[in-house]
Amino acid sequence: MEEITLGQLLQAVNGTLLGPFQNPSAIIQKVDTDSRNMHPGSLFIPLVGDRFDGHAYINAALESGAVGCLTARERESYREDKFYVKVANTQRALRDLAAWYKARFDIPFVAVTGSVGKTTAKDMIAAVLGTRFRVLKTEGNFNNNIGLPLTILRLDRTVQVCVLEMGMDRPGEIDYLADIVRPDVGVITNIGDAHIERLGSRENIFKAKCELLPHIQKNGLLVLNGDDPLLATLRGSTPVKTVFCGQGEGLDYRAQTVGGDGESHILCRLTTPNMDRQVRIPALGEHMIYPALIASAVGEFFGLTADEIQQGLTRFVPTRMRMNILRRDGQIIILDDTYNANPQSMRAAISVLADSHSAWKVAVLGDMLELGPFAPALHTEVGECLGREKIDCLIAVGEMSAYIAQGARDSGVPQVHHCPDKEAAKTLLEQVIRPDSTILVKASRGMQLEELTAFLMEHTIPAKN
Repeated sequence: MEEITLGQLLQAVNGTLLGPFQNPSAIIQKVDTDSRNMHPGSLFIPLVGDRFDGHAYINAALESGAVGCLTARERESYREDKFYVKVANTQRALRDLAAWYKARFDIPFVAVTGSVGKTTAKDMIAAVLGTRFRVLKTEGNFNNNIGLPLTILRLDRTVQVCVLEMGMDRPGEIDYLADIVRPDVGVITNIGDAHIERLGSRENIFKAKCELLPHIQKNGLLVLNGDDPLLATLRGSTPVKTVFCGQGEGLDYRAQTVGGDGESHILCRLTTPNMDRQVRIPALGEHMIYPALIASAVGEFFGLTADEIQQGLTRFVPTRMRMNILRRDGQIIILDDTYNANPQSMRAAISVLADSHSAWKVAVLGDMLELGPFAPALHTEVGECLGREKIDCLIAVGEMSAYIAQGARDSGVPQVHHCPDKEAAKTLLEQVIRPDSTILVKASRGMQLEELTAFLMEHTIPAKN
């Protein structure tokens, strides 16, 4: 973050100073919402939620080194060496500060949203653009109304392009985020079932994702998945230049897989307005062609050469717990895809497992959350997918995963086990894992199945006859 003054903060958030400290030249060097992350020069922003109130931690933040804080209410007492800025709403003030701060940087911004694959697309775009530019990108799960402003507040004068991921679970959120960013490039990866519990239908999810469109700069670019039936309906009706990516005939950016080793990479043929070549992507699954095409489209928009784009794609490194390929004992491969899950990403991950060259293929799958009344049917469909893909063994973990187990049994998966919790799953893993295995571990974030990944990496696998 570039330094800002207390006076500039007051202007950005329309705030009022409280207490004896009245020096508008005081310097702010960092902004955070976690009182445990304070450093000298930090500004603490206490957020308020249904189950927490950051105002309770203001004193702790100031004691830990924060130079001052925002507050939505007056305090019983004020320190003389710290500033207190009163605002109507601290979350709105964070948004206003990020928007004001962004306006200080004359650099392009890329905004990525979608139901599935937005993190991978964001990472691959950053890898491609990183061959020529200094890139700041969203880290971890900082893709919401708190994380996105905090990411923008990490900008400094060395950054040449900013790539931001936008998540949502209700209407209006993409509009809220995009209004801060006003991107030069917008990306929608696809429309799936994630958050359908809150939004009710794919059509409503589509409308929510399209809140991005009016915020894209008029000379900018919109990149869409042309194989997605809902996104395909936007052809000819978008407010900015639009390109479509996928496998279908007539799309602007096309790709098809042409090979791979089933363990570390795929080979695909990319055809774009400026290149036609085979590219090695260090990830698994045919679905990886979509972020590769998206990254290629964004790269060409910024003037990158075919060589630079190819170099960036080969340098791609997935975010932790996003289909990370782990190996142990020379014979066992663990596909750690535990960060999150929805029906579309589950099917894609199962396809990756099916393509492995191991003799024994095991799926360790947990509940998919936020599916509402659609949950039983969607979990059952995942189980049926395991049968179609000839997976050898399922360990289903969690209440809703019982439907995955039932779908797997009905579709002919040879071994099907259902566990109520992770401890029971560990016991089963000891029994079913053997040398020459590939094991997929995947569930929604709330299930925290990375614990099972760690168990598999650390636990001795018994030899099997």
